[in-house]
Amino acid sequence: MKFLIGKKLGMTTLHDGPVSENVTLISCAENKVSLVRTVERDGYAAVQVEAPKTARKTVKKEFRRPFTAKGKDESAGTVAIEGVKEGDVVNVSVFEAGDIVDIFGVTKAKGFQGVVKRHGFAGAPASHGRKHDMRKPGSIGATFPEHVVKGRRMAGRMGGEHFTIENLRVVLVDAEKNLIAVRGAVPGINGGIVGVRGMGKKVGGK
Repeated sequence: MKFLIGKKLGMTTLHDGPVSENVTLISCAENKVSLVRTVERDGYAAVQVEAPKTARKTVKKEFRRPFTAKGKDESAGTVAIEGVKEGDVVNVSVFEAGDIVDIFGVTKAKGFQGVVKRHGFAGAPASHGRKHDMRKPGSIGATFPEHVVKGRRMAGRMGGEHFTIENLRVVLVDAEKNLIAVRGAVPGINGGIVGVRGMGKKVGGK
C-alpha cells in the first residue's frame, strides 16, 4: 500500500550537477493502520490510516477524520489491498525516487475576492472619466431571461477547497528525516495536511 498522510513544509530547489528541480518537501511521520476492510466481510477492501495528532484548531474540519484508501476486488477493475492488518505502521520507505503520486489537500483560503483576482477579468480601461470602477465586473445579465444565469462568474469566496494534483514525480525520499520531495507544487499552505497516494512508476520521459 502506497498511501501516507503528511505535512507540507514548503518548496525548495534540489541541484544534481547541471540539473535543478523545484520540489515541495512533505514531512510524513509514521502512519498507523487503524482499520482494515475486507471484500469478504464488507464488500470492498480498504485501509484507514491515522497520522500523529495535530492541534485541532490548526486542522480544517474535513481533515479531522482518518483518511481511507479504498480498493475493490480485481473483477471490479481495481486491485484489492492485501497484506495489511490493523496496527501496522507505514512510513516513507513505501515510496522511492521515480514513483508517480497524486497529492490532495485544501487550497489556500483567500477570503472574499473580486472578479479580477478570482477569475482573471481584465477590468475596465483606466482612462480619463473613470472613477473607482476599473475592477468592476460589468454587466451580469441580459434582456432575456431577466435574471442572473446560474454559474455566472462573479465575486465570492476564493480557495479553501479540496484539490488534487495528479502525476507528480517523487524526486527524493529521506527515510531518516521522514521526508518526501516531489517535483512541482502541491495544494495548501506550509504546515497544511496533505494525502500522498502512489500511482506507480512513470514510463519514459522525465
